[in-house]
Amino acid sequence: MKELTLRQIEVIRAVMLRGTISGAAEFLGVSPPGISRLVKHTEETLGLRLFERREGLFIPAVEAGAVFEQVREVHRGVENLHDALFNLQKGDGADLAFASAPSVAQFIAARVLRSVRARYPDLFIDLNILKIEETVEYLLLERGEFVIMSSAIQNPGVENIELARGRIVVVLPEGHPLAARPVLSVRDLVDEPLIGVDPSDPYGAILAKPFRDAGVELRQTMRGRFAQTVVSLVRHGLGVALIDEFSVAEVYLPGLVRRPLLEEATVHVHVVRKKGRNLSNFAEYTIDRFGRELRQATDQWTDTTARSN
Repeated sequence: MKELTLRQIEVIRAVMLRGTISGAAEFLGVSPPGISRLVKHTEETLGLRLFERREGLFIPAVEAGAVFEQVREVHRGVENLHDALFNLQKGDGADLAFASAPSVAQFIAARVLRSVRARYPDLFIDLNILKIEETVEYLLLERGEFVIMSSAIQNPGVENIELARGRIVVVLPEGHPLAARPVLSVRDLVDEPLIGVDPSDPYGAILAKPFRDAGVELRQTMRGRFAQTVVSLVRHGLGVALIDEFSVAEVYLPGLVRRPLLEEATVHVHVVRKKGRNLSNFAEYTIDRFGRELRQATDQWTDTTARSN
């Protein structure tokens, strides 16, 4: 037995609702002859009479009552499918859980989520801030789909993909004498109260590397666990610091001055995910936005530095 196509079902329903060929054609936005031919072809193909013709009216045949009931159900199912697709496009009923290192979460994550929210207005978002040592457990237990980290995670159960590279810069309190210089070296900071992160910490090791490479002793007078803490301490005049450029990736930072570091030093931002786990479309889009925002932040710093020089 021949099967009905969705187009035939759509036309049959339109004729059933409007009662005339012209009414069905208007309802579907097509020409009446096409509707008439399709109804006739459908009845001939099925070997069934679907409508009785009475003075130009098309009345559902009594014996086809069960067919029309199924047509209603199919149409309702298609409408439900369209609703489900529309809700999925908006993120309705879905959620996205991921995590970020504090340095990236400070400014970059908010910009990323602004884009995600614009695309998926109904998506529930769960953003966690993690220490590097918490990343593996977070991913392997599937508490979230991915993590944005300022260094690669060494574990056989996860994979790292580099998203961007950022520079290490010097941050000073506004009005500091060294702020008059366009570029600073770690040697310029030797006699300054230095605020940093424990060098045994992976992120702290990145910040300590320029001193080690230059053969300059690292003497910290104060430490903070996260980049935001370090930046806040500098802003309040408690010292100077090296920090990754993503942690100060705002055009205006009242109370703070950024200067390029003479010694070459970079931070590599990675997206870390559990091996073999398929990511949702929401996660894939968010990761793409992180890559874009991180690269844009480095370009912005380049432009700002060029203008200041």
